[in-house]
Amino acid sequence: MIDFLVIGGGIAGVSAAARLSHLGVVTVLERETGLGYHASGRSAALFEETYGKPSVIALNRASHAYHATANGGVLSPRGLMLLGSAETADAFAADLLSMEMEEMPLADAVARVPILQTDVIDRIGYHEATWDIDTDRLIQNFAAEVRKNRGTVQTKAEVTAITRTATGWQVTTTAQVFEARHIVNAAGAWVDVIATMAGVAPLGFTPLRRSMARIPAPGGHDISAWPMLFGPGEDWYAKPDAGALIVSPAEEHLTEPHDAWADDMVLAEGIARYEAHVTEPVTRLLTSWAGLRTFAPDRQLVLGPDPAEPTFLWCAGQGGYGFQTSPAASQHLADLVSGVTGPLDAQTRAALSPARFGKS
Repeated sequence: MIDFLVIGGGIAGVSAAARLSHLGVVTVLERETGLGYHASGRSAALFEETYGKPSVIALNRASHAYHATANGGVLSPRGLMLLGSAETADAFAADLLSMEMEEMPLADAVARVPILQTDVIDRIGYHEATWDIDTDRLIQNFAAEVRKNRGTVQTKAEVTAITRTATGWQVTTTAQVFEARHIVNAAGAWVDVIATMAGVAPLGFTPLRRSMARIPAPGGHDISAWPMLFGPGEDWYAKPDAGALIVSPAEEHLTEPHDAWADDMVLAEGIARYEAHVTEPVTRLLTSWAGLRTFAPDRQLVLGPDPAEPTFLWCAGQGGYGFQTSPAASQHLADLVSGVTGPLDAQTRAALSPARFGKS
């Protein structure tokens, strides 16, 4: 009998499995051929403490030390630069305040990023305390922790049926049948599908598509030390990545759970917004892709036992915050299971609880 059967091998499921592996026997089920295939494998991979709602920010801050130090750390300096103009003044001011940025002289910004279009940009916000996350290393660190504690990770194991039993759950996959005391629902865009399969009321999660394009380094510049560039109101962003630049329209288009792909028209619109702020046009794409950012109705994570089925544990609604919140979110879930009051305050714990949806 497995103690914790974790459905989903993205960062949410693997981090939860790592923490729970200290409390019992854990198995992770991932339907794809490898971990982190869907949303986790298509992340912008940034750690920015001030990004998100208050409960998300609390998880970010509680995760910082782990990201910086555990297993040698997974962070490297990046920085975040907000590009504003007279037309975006209100959104710029709101972002500057919420993300705890300082204004930077335009000349200093151009010295760092020489392609900035100063005929358009007339104000700059900057936050130094922003880092890239080595996402693959983070996933593999958590997976190694699972295996070290005699847990298992099974890929190519799509869940096809879930049945409540006298001792817990029976979960049928394309590989085999599992018996478990607890299910951990960390299935990303499919969390409501898994809940329905288990006879648990879904919570109304919405998968939202976000497209990305990878373009050559603008003007042949060495962009390795450039910060992430951000449009006010998050209507586009650009981020250096392995010698190239990722550009996203930062769209949130409602869709169904699926293996997402970029919308060419939406991508073109986002690239145009990026091009309006720089002197170098985009002449070709190296590649493009899309991911699904899945949110609960209030856009906060859902962590903990279902009020109607306490052996059904939610680890869901990470949206765009999965990697940066994963150390604290996974520890919080394990603390709930073991009955420990962790470092999160009561208001944050309530904001993350499935009970906030009024289920009984």
